[in-house]
Amino acid sequence: MTWTTPEVQRPAYVSVADERTALESALDMGRATFLHKCGGLTGEQLTMRSVGRSTLSLLGLARHLAGCERWWFRNHFGGEKDLPWIFFTEDNMEGDFEDGTAESAQGDFEIYHQEVAAARAATAGRSPDDTFHRPNGELADLRWLFVYMAEEYARHNGHADLLREHIDGRTGW
Repeated sequence: MTWTTPEVQRPAYVSVADERTALESALDMGRATFLHKCGGLTGEQLTMRSVGRSTLSLLGLARHLAGCERWWFRNHFGGEKDLPWIFFTEDNMEGDFEDGTAESAQGDFEIYHQEVAAARAATAGRSPDDTFHRPNGELADLRWLFVYMAEEYARHNGHADLLREHIDGRTGW
């Protein structure tokens, strides 16, 4: 039996909320939108690239986003500095995009889900005012991180739209 990504229904937008709920909701909408774009696809389809030399694929995006979740929420905000990179190394900085395979897709998506859960755990009970140092040493707060990651998902969901349309013609949210 061939593994396919589960279909995901996106939650309703939160229109009226306190600051923390609004920030988390925006990020969770981006996460759900990405998973929705990948829903129902096989590992083979997830590895498809849209143009010429591009290494961009939905699987590559899932692997990249798993790394972003770890890097920002756990390594930096949560202070777990010793966590290794997930899908790339110093010798292969494009491993998240280049090394995913149809055979690795299910496990790669499991890692993505684990990193989202770990990111949620790292922020549970924390205030938007709680601070951390970004990689460049600049001080930032959790509020900034929620906005930054919502932007990261928005950027990559645009890529996911184009990739999904190329794979099977599906468009829309």
